[in-house]
Amino acid sequence: QVHLVESGGGLVQTGGSLRLSCAASGNIFDINAMGWYRQPPGKQRELVATITSGGATDYADSVKGRFAISRDNGWNTVYLQMNSLKPEDTAIYTCVADMKGSDRWGPWGQGTQVTVSS
Repeated sequence: QVHLVESGGGLVQTGGSLRLSCAASGNIFDINAMGWYRQPPGKQRELVATITSGGATDYADSVKGRFAISRDNGWNTVYLQMNSLKPEDTAIYTCVADMKGSDRWGPWGQGTQVTVSS
């Protein structure tokens, strides 16, 4: 199975930037897409960005133009570059894989905290 580990979270000021990383190991050749979710405190989990094996990307309207998802070396590492951060971006950010043959997201990483202060 695929194991995902996020890193790069932290505390930043409004308008700042942060880059999250998701390191994947295991059967990464069976991944056909990956995404980033976030869950603000007291709110539901939200899909932020996705990237397919073909390189197509998609974003939530709330982050479009500010965030960018990318990958390198196949699926070894997936990134989420976050610019022009706002306090409402504060959340636990989690990466997730879409495995070949599955119609559900999974497995999931453990999550990393992003806090934006003003």
